[in-house]
Amino acid sequence: MANNEKISNNVKKRILFGELKKYLCKKEALVITGMRQVGKTTLMRQVYDYSGDKPKLWFDFENPLDVKTFEDIDYNNIYKRLENMAGEKKAGEKLTVFIDEIQIFPEITKIIKYLIDHYQTKFVVTGSSNYYLKNLFPESLSGRKFLFQLNPLSFKECLYFQEKISEKEAVLLKLSDAIKQNDIFRHKKFETDYENFLRFGGFPAVVLEKDKIAKEQILKNIFASFFEKDFKILSDYKDMQELRDLLLLLVPRIGSMLDVTRLAGELGVSRPKVYHYLEFLQGTFVIKLLPRYAKGIDRTVAGGKKVYFSDTGLLKIIGNVNDAQLFENAAINQLGQYGRVSFYNKRNTAEIDAILEKEISFEVKLNGTERDYQKLEKISSDLGLGKGYVISKNFVEKEGFISPAVL
Repeated sequence: MANNEKISNNVKKRILFGELKKYLCKKEALVITGMRQVGKTTLMRQVYDYSGDKPKLWFDFENPLDVKTFEDIDYNNIYKRLENMAGEKKAGEKLTVFIDEIQIFPEITKIIKYLIDHYQTKFVVTGSSNYYLKNLFPESLSGRKFLFQLNPLSFKECLYFQEKISEKEAVLLKLSDAIKQNDIFRHKKFETDYENFLRFGGFPAVVLEKDKIAKEQILKNIFASFFEKDFKILSDYKDMQELRDLLLLLVPRIGSMLDVTRLAGELGVSRPKVYHYLEFLQGTFVIKLLPRYAKGIDRTVAGGKKVYFSDTGLLKIIGNVNDAQLFENAAINQLGQYGRVSFYNKRNTAEIDAILEKEISFEVKLNGTERDYQKLEKISSDLGLGKGYVISKNFVEKEGFISPAVL
């Protein structure tokens, strides 16, 4: 039940590990969400090992025997059971409970709330879906949790996992500091690595696999796992073909504004159903929907947003995209590390690919030109934005151009 095997010291830690450590002493539950196979279980096991000799238990809800421990209408009985399992603890010590894949047993959130409030139990848990957390129990952990999203490896984390840069170099810098690293030498040094990042994405198992055919097979298995587990557990949709077909329709629309009416027509389903599917795909981290830039509160729904996939390797397994779309998708994901990203489109006459935190604008180009930069500057100035940058896949040694290798 409680698996106490330690993660090998050779397994590298995600950058998020440093953040999680800071919150271990807080009373709130730590909830690690993210797509399947991004390393949530490994990360939580590393936190488990880091927590030392304090009373703690580990449960994996994919094991029905572990779930059974929490199946009791009297939550006090559950706590007594956990306390007995943990053994003796010193005066004042609190029990820490680690649970993997909480979405399998929805009742657990009520139990977590009760045990936090009545016994000051510390919880560290993983869940593979924001869709699940939002729709099945929106209020049960309100004010009692810190939510952390674990994404596929960033480009710098990929380099770190492959031992091409140090852990210190992989830590996310401020964007301004990252841009200072922009030079032709860094660009050329990691050019091939970036091509591999575009093609295969950032799932840890894929990044660490050296054989390209094996990489593609792992990606296919991850895609199959999404259908086998997340779809069946998290939705009431009976026709899995509709979800599959929607994904296929989204691939050629990378970087384009979604027309939900047209999607509904091509799928042969209602518009509300398309909205539900899009919410589900975003909630399970398969896609991300970029909102329009708005100075006030963004009130737009899925229609009119731009679609991107959370991992370019997964994107290429699902369907074919051109080089420009693949690069734009990767660049948008990279910018997302630094904050909220939106896009600007004025009746298709003036566009900006990405605006970070409503302050910094970016245009994404395979071959950036001076004209691209001048156009970006003009639109950005009209909107009252700060400095803009052209992210060019081919290096341009001019002010205002940056290499994706620094992001």
